[in-house]
Amino acid sequence: MTHFSFDIVGFDLDGTLLDTSGDLTAAVNHALALANRPALSVEQVKPMIGGGARHMLKQGLTATGGYDEAMLDRLHAALLAYYEAHICVLTRPYPGVIEALDALAARGVTIGIVTNKIERFARTVLDELGLTDRFACILGGDTMAEGKPSPMPIHEMVRQCAVVADAKRAGAQGAAPRAAFVGDSIFDIQAGQAAGLPTIACSFGFLMQPVDELGAEAVIDGFDALIPALDDLARRTAA
Repeated sequence: MTHFSFDIVGFDLDGTLLDTSGDLTAAVNHALALANRPALSVEQVKPMIGGGARHMLKQGLTATGGYDEAMLDRLHAALLAYYEAHICVLTRPYPGVIEALDALAARGVTIGIVTNKIERFARTVLDELGLTDRFACILGGDTMAEGKPSPMPIHEMVRQCAVVADAKRAGAQGAAPRAAFVGDSIFDIQAGQAAGLPTIACSFGFLMQPVDELGAEAVIDGFDALIPALDDLARRTAA
């Protein structure tokens, strides 16, 4: 097997590997309805996703009239309960995700997930879609003491994946495994870069701002571009 440009590739989940916008919007609207607030559209909720459920709900409440902490606590619990019961109604992998993961596996790449989603929710949705076993590491927003944009979970993802990557490279000599991170939000790019990894931004995700403003080292418009982008990124970062 020819050695690929990266040994480890980490991914965000919501808005990167999976389009969870329909189910997350339904959960937000369930919480808003309990407060007699108007429902939001999927397109309104998408930019609110990425910082975890509480962050998403804060923005939804702000957009529909504001909140206090007691309200936020009550509605956050209701949102989580609803989402857990309806976690994979509309959620699907983005086009080309399965093929891209297959291509990485064929190249011997070890892959992990770092999401700000609660870890048990991340594992549940991946189980529902039959994807869990593809990942050597799944870290949620509550797994570590800090979530993204802290580099802490990225460092842990690399550490856990490196154990598997080193086993795959048994007998190989030289440098430590090379890693990259792929995401769709400023939280992803800041966390990856703070951890010292080159980053790739997904233009099709739940963008809070224009993708070019994220500051990623590369941008992809679809998963058919992932392998070429990683190859190009490896060449540029090695120069």
